[in-house]
Amino acid sequence: MHILLFCLMFSLVSPVFTDEDYSQISACCTFKGPGLKDIEYILLDRFNKKVMKEFNSTRGNWTGFTKYSIEVAKSWNADPYDALRRAFEKKILCTDRKDYLQDVGNFTATPTVKLNSLKHPPVLVCSAYNFYPKQIRLTWLRNGQEVTSAVSFSEAISDGDWNYQIHSYLEHQPTAGEKITCMVEHFTLSKPALHVWDPSLPAAQRIKIAVGLCGLMIGFVVVTSGFIYYKRKSAAYVTQYQGRVSIPVEQLPGADST
Repeated sequence: MHILLFCLMFSLVSPVFTDEDYSQISACCTFKGPGLKDIEYILLDRFNKKVMKEFNSTRGNWTGFTKYSIEVAKSWNADPYDALRRAFEKKILCTDRKDYLQDVGNFTATPTVKLNSLKHPPVLVCSAYNFYPKQIRLTWLRNGQEVTSAVSFSEAISDGDWNYQIHSYLEHQPTAGEKITCMVEHFTLSKPALHVWDPSLPAAQRIKIAVGLCGLMIGFVVVTSGFIYYKRKSAAYVTQYQGRVSIPVEQLPGADST
């Protein structure tokens, strides 16, 4: 069963004693399980970044980590008013925020997957875009078997709008007859999605080539038609000329002759 987990951090107080010494108390609300019903409230008391005491709502008490803080924790655990304060903090910091977090938890986005190739060096790229939640797995398969060598990944990068993107790279030298697949596993998918690499030209390039071939064919037809028209006109002129009688220039009558 899938478990959604959220953790909200709050810095409650950070008194500074000197330039070197300071104290910090922080709270964390953890939500687990369907409906985010399992809520755990943890309060940490630090001094100079070292955890001195911890309150855990699941255990319901304080735990000390130094000789002094152990004695303080025993005193606070015996104080009924301290338990009331911790319950109040859990309510306003955690329980009252559950509905908002549940709305966030119900937001999901299925990844859009694209496969591309680079020539120098020969690398296949499997990219997943616009998915949420962040957890995702990309696996390369060669003829159905997982590829573990010559594979690298990027981190899941936030797009700033709750969505993420990630890229996986496979150093690949094409071999005849092999089948390369990028398998994507994500919370929004009921089963792994298989995206097979097609070494044929992309649609955009196929369209460009088709348009270019059509242009060449049209040009060839135009040139051929012009050549045929020229040949026909030339043949008609020669035939017409052959039907006439040629008279030498010197035999033509002068302008003053009658």
